[in-house]
Parts: sequence; C-alpha cells; structure tokens
Amino acid sequence: MSRRAALRRTVPNTVPKAMLEKATANPLPDERSRLAHERHVVRLAAMVATMAALVYYAQHGYLLLYGDAVAHLHIARRVFDSLNPGFRQLGSVWLPLPHLLLIPFVQKMDWWRNGMAGAAPSMASYVLGCVGIYRLARNWMAARCAVIAVSFYGLNPGLLYFSTTAMTEPLFLAEMIWASVLLVDYGRALADRASRRAGRLLLYLGCVLVAAVYTRYDGWIYAAVAWLIATILLFRHWDLKDRKTGAWLLFTAMVAAAPVLWIAYNAKQFHDPFDFLRGPYSARAIDARTTKAGSPHYPGYHSLPVAALYFFKAAELGAVWPLCEKLLIVLTVAGSFLVLRMRGRVWISLLLWLPLPFYAYSIAYGSVPIFIPVWWPFSYYNTRYGMELLPAFAVFMAITFSWLSGMRPEVTKWVPGIAVMLVVANSAALLHARPLVFEEALANGRTRIGFETALATKLADLPPKEPILMYTSAHVGALQQAGIPLRNTVNEGDYLLWQKALADPAAAAPWVIAIDGDAVAEAIRQHPANLDLLSVTCGLGQGCARIYRSKIAHESKPADDWKPS
Repeated sequence: MSRRAALRRTVPNTVPKAMLEKATANPLPDERSRLAHERHVVRLAAMVATMAALVYYAQHGYLLLYGDAVAHLHIARRVFDSLNPGFRQLGSVWLPLPHLLLIPFVQKMDWWRNGMAGAAPSMASYVLGCVGIYRLARNWMAARCAVIAVSFYGLNPGLLYFSTTAMTEPLFLAEMIWASVLLVDYGRALADRASRRAGRLLLYLGCVLVAAVYTRYDGWIYAAVAWLIATILLFRHWDLKDRKTGAWLLFTAMVAAAPVLWIAYNAKQFHDPFDFLRGPYSARAIDARTTKAGSPHYPGYHSLPVAALYFFKAAELGAVWPLCEKLLIVLTVAGSFLVLRMRGRVWISLLLWLPLPFYAYSIAYGSVPIFIPVWWPFSYYNTRYGMELLPAFAVFMAITFSWLSGMRPEVTKWVPGIAVMLVVANSAALLHARPLVFEEALANGRTRIGFETALATKLADLPPKEPILMYTSAHVGALQQAGIPLRNTVNEGDYLLWQKALADPAAAAPWVIAIDGDAVAEAIRQHPANLDLLSVTCGLGQGCARIYRSKIAHESKPADDWKPS
C-alpha cells in the first residue's frame, strides 16, 4: 500500500478529499513551476499594495505618528551618529535586529527626518509575509482558497500602515510565517527521506528563528516551541548516522545561543544580564513609574482570562469590521478544529496561535497592558500586539472556506469567490473607519508631535556647531525634526559623560534642554548655577521644555572649537 493510500485510510471522512491530497502530496515539477508563478504574482501584488500605502501615508506625514517608530530610528541613528558611536548604542531593552536593518537607510538625514528610513525594511517584511502566507496555505488548499488567506492578511489596513513605518510588527510577522513554512517543508523532506534537503531546511529555519529572537521577545518563546516541533519531527525519522542529525545539532546550537548572547551583551554593557527585564527602561520599570499610587491596576493584571480576552479583542478589532467579529471567531475556530482532525503536517500551523497565550501571560504578569477603546479604560495603548494573530486568522479562516468549498462540488467555484469579496469588503470598511493601530497613533501622537514641532523650531535657531545637553529618550523627535545630528548632543546614550554632565549641567554644554520630569530638569533643580533661562515651550499633556544658555561654557571656549570634555 502506498504512503498516500495509507494516509487516506487514517483521515476522518469529514476532511474533503481535495484538502487531503494537498496536505500529503509533494508537488510535481510542473506544479512547482506553477506554484512559483503564483507566488510571483502574490509578490508583485504585495509590492503594489505597500507602495500605494507608502505614497498615501508619506504625503500626509503619518510615518512618524508612533513614538516607538521615532525611537527605533533614533536607536539606529545613534549607532554611528553619537559622541561615542558603536554597538553599545543599541541599548538593552529593544532587541537589535530591527535597528541593524534600519542603519543603512537612517544614515540619510532627510530619510531620518521624514521617517522614510523606516519604510524599506518594513515594506520588504510585508511582502515576505504575504508570500509566506500564500505558500503556507497552498500546502493544504487550492489556489482559489489560498487567495483568501493572503487577501485577508495583505489587505489588512493596519498592517499596510505599519509596512510604511519603523515599527517591528511586519518583520516579526514575516518571521512567524516563514518559520511555519519551513517547519512544514522540513517535515515533508523527512517523510520523503530527503536528508540533504531536510538538513538545509533546518538550517534555514534556524536562521529565521535567530532573527525572530533578535526582533521581539515573543520570538524567544516562538523559537523554543518551533525547536520542539522540529525535534519531534526528527525523532519520528531518527538515525544517528544520517546527516540530518548533524544539522539538528547545529540548529539547536543556533537557537540556544541567540538569547544567551543577548543576555551576555546586557551583562557586559550594562552590568546586569537581565537589564532588559528589570532595568530602568524595562516594561516593569515603566509600569511602576506610570502607575499612580492607589489607582486601580490595568485590566488583566494578574488575571490570565481577562488578559487573554483583552488581547483577543484587540486582535479582532484590528482584523475585522465590528459587525463581523463573531463570524471571524466561528471561521477561525472551525478551521483550527479541522486542522486537529486532519493527518499529515497540518497541525504545525497551530503554531500561529502562540501569541495568544504569550500575550495573555505578558499582560497578566509581565507589566504589558493593552487598552482598547470599547472596554475600560476606553483608550488606546499597545493595540498593535493584537496584530500578531493576523496569520492565524488568515490561515484558519481559509481552511474553513476550503472545507466548505469541498463539501458540495456544485458550489466549489462560488465559495472562494464569495469569501474573497467578503475579505475585500471588510478591508474597505476598516480603511473607511480607520485602522485600530492608526487610530492609536493619532490619539497618542497628536500632542507629542505638536510639542516636538514647537520645540524643534526653537532648537533650529540655536548655533549649529554648539552642543546641547538633552535627555533624548522621550522627545528625540524634536532633534529629528530640527535636523540636529545626535553627535551634537550630550545625552543618556553616553553613560560616563552623561553622569558627569548631570553633576554640573552648566559646564556640560553651551545649551541645556530640560523637559519637565526628565533627568536634566532634576539636575538643574539641584545645580541651577550659571544657567540663563531663554525660552519655555509647553505642550498639552507633555509638560514644558526649557532652553537654558550656559554662562561658563560659552565663556570658556569659542563656539567653533567647542567639544564636550
């Protein structure tokens, strides 16, 4: 009995024959050529979509609405543009890969100022994600149903907006998707006893997982679970003398070394191996600073069910029009149960649900709140995390439609077309109402941008060659808009010089910028001597920025020769 015939006998009758054949068969040469052509079409369509989004959002000045996008560009820029350039400038909390990818683009001053530097890596990630979703779906369904998955994913207005910014979501989604694709291909290569191909795929998977580890902390858990799945697949075909065993050892070393190296980097640079978890810029420290004494905790605090509910609701609001939320749940849950009833490697796709337990735990016990406008506290915060369920929604919804189209041959040609029309209508409705993540960017960025624009106007009037003492982690957008290089500032990125500057602000730089509540404002409160207040710029909800002129710094050195000691 052939392998395919044996599999047919073990698969429940509720799974359509077309899906079974797609899930168990390897493509023939002609089919591989056709699949390559299909993926090329998807790639071109994705490029057109993200280019159109870039044109629109760039023309309207929306690329830098997110403060995190500004901060990502800042970190990438200071690696080479600072008083002490180098990889230490990557910091300790945010993982380094997104910033390393930004460095080639952020070197152009105009691209840093207008945010275009963040578009290229995100646009490429968006295209890779679209191609990956289509390739993953085509493992188990016909092209007309795989189009449902890629349309739902690629036409999501929130993802299209993020594909034009310096945010990390498009990159991490692409890594999630391609890890699943490679796991499925790896399992197929093992089943076909193609050792050389299996080893090669496992090393590709290792590279993707290392990239995920260095992109977001979600990637640490994702990499661990993906490693476990790859190991389970290997043990089904275990042979110590086979070359795929050696590839697995190298793969294991890659996945294990990636987080260890980041911990070692933190230990060396910041004298705490877990500075990213408990340091002054960690999520826990930020939550402690921003939570007022006696105020209620954010929703989901120490409650896994509530945390999971808030995360899933954020995912729903970002994925579908409100009237379609229940339909989305039915379709994706049904698709997940269909996967559980199918044989072969379809179960690997359940890895796409991993963000749900990860963020439920992170909200409950990791000081990572999510606020959504429809539930208390009726505001916007971290809604973008819900975007990580987009691949799961897309794939499992498409699996359900594929199953429905196979139930009755007479309606096969109608179900996928109707589904695609529903997806397009849903995306149009979301776009008209404005995507959830875009609404968050507008709501939280409006006052910050207005404040930084006003401050940038004042900074642009300062002598261009004279350094500035300023805390840059909060409002570096003012320097960005003014076009002031970071090497012209004494900031917290240069630890020893920064501590010396705070001890005597007037001697640190000719110009001192203090913003309410920051370290420079506190230093001036303790050491106010030899500083003249020149101007005050205030913003709603942002406090006030005060520009001081140092008496002794100007008197000690001519402007053209001034360099901080």
